[in-house]
Amino acid sequence: MAFVKNLFDRNFIEYASYVIRDRAIPDLEDGLKPVQRRILHTLFEMDDGRFQKVANVVGQTMRYHPHGDASIYGAVVTMANRGLFLKQSPRRKWESIFLETQGNFGNMFTGDAASAGRYIECRISPLAKEFFVTNPHVTRYIPNYDGRGTEPEVFRAKIPVVLIMGAEGIAVGMSTKILPYNIREVLEAEIKCLRGEPFALYPDVPTGGLIDVSGYNDGNGKIITRAKFDVSDEKRIVITELPLDTTSEALLGSIDAAYRAGKIKISSVDDHSTDHCEIEIKLPRGVYARDVVDSLYAYTDCEKSISCQMLVIKDNMPVAMTAGEIIAYYARRLTLIIKDELEFERGQLTDKLHLRTLERIFVEERIYKRIEEMKTQQAVYKAVADGFVPFAAELIRPLVKEDIERLLAIPIRRISLYDISKNRAEVREINARLKEIARRLKNLTACAVEYLGTMLGKFAAGELQRRTEITRFSAVDVKEVAKRDRSLRYDEKGYLGISVSGGRELRKVSPYDRILYVRKNGMYAVIDVPERMFINKDLCFCEVADKESVAQVLFTVIFRDPATKIVSIKRCRIQGWIMNRDYFLAPDGAEVLHVSTAEDFSFTLHYEQKARSKVVQETFRAEDFAEKGLKTLGMRVSPRACERLDTDDVPEARLFAPA
Repeated sequence: MAFVKNLFDRNFIEYASYVIRDRAIPDLEDGLKPVQRRILHTLFEMDDGRFQKVANVVGQTMRYHPHGDASIYGAVVTMANRGLFLKQSPRRKWESIFLETQGNFGNMFTGDAASAGRYIECRISPLAKEFFVTNPHVTRYIPNYDGRGTEPEVFRAKIPVVLIMGAEGIAVGMSTKILPYNIREVLEAEIKCLRGEPFALYPDVPTGGLIDVSGYNDGNGKIITRAKFDVSDEKRIVITELPLDTTSEALLGSIDAAYRAGKIKISSVDDHSTDHCEIEIKLPRGVYARDVVDSLYAYTDCEKSISCQMLVIKDNMPVAMTAGEIIAYYARRLTLIIKDELEFERGQLTDKLHLRTLERIFVEERIYKRIEEMKTQQAVYKAVADGFVPFAAELIRPLVKEDIERLLAIPIRRISLYDISKNRAEVREINARLKEIARRLKNLTACAVEYLGTMLGKFAAGELQRRTEITRFSAVDVKEVAKRDRSLRYDEKGYLGISVSGGRELRKVSPYDRILYVRKNGMYAVIDVPERMFINKDLCFCEVADKESVAQVLFTVIFRDPATKIVSIKRCRIQGWIMNRDYFLAPDGAEVLHVSTAEDFSFTLHYEQKARSKVVQETFRAEDFAEKGLKTLGMRVSPRACERLDTDDVPEARLFAPA
């Protein structure tokens, strides 16, 4: 058994680690999940400037992601609809910074699905080439699952892709929910971070809507999102923008459900959404827009509360971060990436300058003439090496065998047509670029700011405008919006509820109310408004269980000890309770004679007749007895045994209060 348990524990840990790192949670370095990274890698490999069928992209990606075509196809469609900006183009209004698309990739407003992979096309976007570093000398590549190819372990991204795309995933014991951000605001925040200036970031989606970010906590709290209404016509409501994470189809479903449940009053709903939201709600006679707006927020998806958590993979471990921390991380990483790219370019230019210098000396000083008399390869190599000895000070680095082989590979035609002026001009250009690289390496932060500014300049004016409006509002409480229009009835059989057909109407309630009821035996309880519940025929008080209003009611309960027949009185208020739990106003075992909610009344006790007893009855006033706590045992009214309580003219507890 111990072996099986250890085996199970080990396998479960491996499975959990796989789901967390390789499926559900994006990597902070490039903001991608493995399937997304492999799709981009495939598109980089296939890139020839032309569009590729998505079905072909899916098939090629399976060389790196052997988990079925459906998951890859879904990820392609998701990426095409993430990181969107407003494209000033009649062909396609919205574009992704990662993919350029042709065909129907779905509709974010209506929720319509994308066409099959054989009908739609995509290619890598120029912006993706700018943002992702694919140079194998800068980005680390590893063998794919079968060893026949290589794929990036993670791309080195120059911008916070995880914020621009957003992410959502459920792993074993953890989940992530990252809302997308506006591209311009993300790049500007990164610039401010590099300059040491304060910044703030909030989500933004193409569908627009309103958001309250007072509880957002920089990505690890929650937001309240609302649809935007046009109520200029008081007899109709037009939904012009959708809440976050909502489509017009889902919104219509929630409106229909609320209407069928009697929560809202509408006449008809028409959906005219295409590349923007336009849902028209017509209202019936006697109902106006101002009467319905709060109900739409309370009972439909026109208002939603979304909880967020920025969980990412950092250094191969899941870590919860904030938007500000992610921006700061990418600001540091951008300077390192720029440094690595500049150093790689400097190395390439240095090699090129060295080669051009060798070629010039080789041709100008006619070193190639020395190999004409040589009989062996070794002698040829030695002749060339000896020829460069006088010019060793002009070389960038010492001459090696590979340099000699490059020189010997120069065709004689090229030597005869060698242009010294062109060589020197090229050398001047290389030296100028090397000086520029040296300058930039000393000012990496300024280079990073310049790069981000250049990226912002690639977008036309208006393409990166914010779509979601940030505002402040309180979530609508359905209990406050719900109208008390249901009749709470109590019939002669002892049934109480809003589905009771006969009997007496006690008051109007809403389905969200709670009621406090008291029986004549002193038992009371607080329950949700029942559909139809048997209470008994001795109900003496029923009221909506609002703690403030109930606390104002003074209960007077008169009871006696069954053994001694001595009567006591208790005046108290009910100020707290636990739902669906029975309580008693009188002490345990006492015989309740009367319960009243009147603050001032009189009652008469009729005593047991005894010899030499002249007083057979006595009248008392309830107001003469002090109000005590709910848990007290009461106060004795008279030391004499009581035969009965005269209540002919004493008001009982009210059965209901005026609505």
